[in-house]
Amino acid sequence: MNDDQLLRYSRHILLNEIGVEGQEAILAARVLVIGAGGLGSPAAMYLAAAGIGTLVLADGDTVDLTNLQRQILHSAEGVGRLKVESGRDTLQRLNPLARVEILPVRLQGDELDTQVAAADVVLDCCDNFATRHAVNRACVRHCKPLVSGAAIRFDGQVSVFDLRNRESACYHCLFPEGEEVDEVRCAVMGVFAPLVGIIGSTQAAEALKLIVGCGTSLDGRLLLLDGLGMEWRSVSLGRDPGCSVCGGR
Repeated sequence: MNDDQLLRYSRHILLNEIGVEGQEAILAARVLVIGAGGLGSPAAMYLAAAGIGTLVLADGDTVDLTNLQRQILHSAEGVGRLKVESGRDTLQRLNPLARVEILPVRLQGDELDTQVAAADVVLDCCDNFATRHAVNRACVRHCKPLVSGAAIRFDGQVSVFDLRNRESACYHCLFPEGEEVDEVRCAVMGVFAPLVGIIGSTQAAEALKLIVGCGTSLDGRLLLLDGLGMEWRSVSLGRDPGCSVCGGR
């Protein structure tokens, strides 16, 4: 690290659990953030501020006026722009040392596979089950840790599927693809603005802990937040040995 980096990241370096070695691991890491909306906004901002070496931001959508109530990566001047372009500009203002790569597409197929394979940690900040399951399958194939978050109305959830560990559950173990699950969107149901900040920030925290190797991750646990009552609940998760996605590991 140079003098600017030592000063900028000094409050991390002062933490015994991180120190110089941990911050160097952060600076060397490549993190893929899928979705530059409500969850991706705080997650990407904290990761960039923390010094992630390469932050890859993937989203094929454009900024809409209705996004601005909660998607803090974007501003009124960005309405109509690609979210990844607006997001990149915000992140580089936040930390000019950050390297931000943008993918103005909905990741799928070979491109999704390539990006997951290249990442050290993947954050699922999207808003649909099809993408969530595709990302999970790619993470299982490449044994990459997946940090998954979701938020709707006043309810949020976050978990880690550390697929480097053969005993860890995958997203499909928790929410099997093909089962009848009501897919609710904030465009119809609404979402409490700070809720996405809480969940997205938690995703960033879990990603940094995985990179540094400190603390205890949410692997094997689903953390549920009732934002209206401000109550957290932790539910233990187990791997499904019959899972059609990860059962053959």
